[in-house]
Amino acid sequence: MKRYSALSLFREGLNDQKGWQAAWRNPEPKSEYDVVIIGGGGHGLATAYYLAKEHGITNVAVLEKGWIGGGNTGRNTTVIRSNYFFRESAEFYDFSVKLYEGLSQELNYNIMFSQRGMWNIAQDRHGLEMLRRAANAMGLNGVPAEFHNETEVRRRIPLLNDTPRFPILAGLLQSRGGTARHDAVAWGYARGADDRGVDIIQNCEVTGFDIKNGQIRGVKTSKGKIKARKVALAVAGHTSVMAEKAGFRLPIISYALQACVSEPVKPVLDTVIMAMGTGVYISQSDKGELVFGGGIDHYPSYAQRGNLPVMEHTAAGIVDLFPQFSRMRFLRQWAGIVDVMHDSTPVVGKSPIDGMYLNCGWGTGGFKAIPAGGFCFAHTIAQDEPHHLIAPFNLKRFETGALIDEAAGAGIAH
Repeated sequence: MKRYSALSLFREGLNDQKGWQAAWRNPEPKSEYDVVIIGGGGHGLATAYYLAKEHGITNVAVLEKGWIGGGNTGRNTTVIRSNYFFRESAEFYDFSVKLYEGLSQELNYNIMFSQRGMWNIAQDRHGLEMLRRAANAMGLNGVPAEFHNETEVRRRIPLLNDTPRFPILAGLLQSRGGTARHDAVAWGYARGADDRGVDIIQNCEVTGFDIKNGQIRGVKTSKGKIKARKVALAVAGHTSVMAEKAGFRLPIISYALQACVSEPVKPVLDTVIMAMGTGVYISQSDKGELVFGGGIDHYPSYAQRGNLPVMEHTAAGIVDLFPQFSRMRFLRQWAGIVDVMHDSTPVVGKSPIDGMYLNCGWGTGGFKAIPAGGFCFAHTIAQDEPHHLIAPFNLKRFETGALIDEAAGAGIAH
């Protein structure tokens, strides 16, 4: 793999950009692999990368129905944070933030990670109590956070409305939070995995599984049958569909999560803001677009499209925070399919089928979890034992009752 650098950019500029190599190959599938990963999004590609890098397992195929990064990875709003309540969640997501901090250097690919800070704004006394609890929980979990009163919030975010319908009482800042370029994360992991011998196979739909005596033997695809010793599912909102093909059910429901971007403008907002009173959030992309959204739809759905009522509700919440944005025009609206477990905590580990592994249930938090999710999932697949950071995220907790109810921390605070 040719390394990217300032020198290579200068050299290719002199060469009329004719010397660049393809970032990854486009191979046909082999008849057999040690590991087949279903899903070419961030989690699937990161898992393949860490299997090769950390465990030396390179006979790996990533099967993607469409194109890599074309599902939730390319449809999320790119926020990265670790401001969770429970120790298990906080440790995992903070590890992910730490991996993000060095990811551009590790992958030799600029993921455009911007630690611009993540604000949660309290707008009533209940939200104020929640922020204080969150600040205390983060402190106990070793995650740095700053609690600020209204005066300091307004000083740091001067564009805020002076007379909002929902008053601004206080704010909780995680300064290490921020955003990254979603496509770059997927492409960087794909490039790194391909360089280590992983086959990334696009336009290859998995239609079924070869299972004998409770043991996975391979997968059936639109490009033929592929034998595999181990199969990993990393398909986000379509996990329940894949599980049904394998003959088991999961405590999971898929919802649409909508988001929008505005027309691009000059830089006006240098942080990420989540308003607890209205449930909306907003940041500004490097291209100048305002990126904003709200909570998940209130009914199960696989529709990857937006609708007018959610757009109106979200716009109303944004304008209440920033009246000056009221004249800006919508540029795009879309939806991603999020997979929500009953306790709003993911499942990463073994499935009821021997040799089949699950990476699902991330809800609205899948993007921020990509590096740690891939790292820990790769460990679980390679060692056939869960990494200690994801050991509590097992499927058995729904039998034992050892749930991790992160609904308050993970509900809509993207």
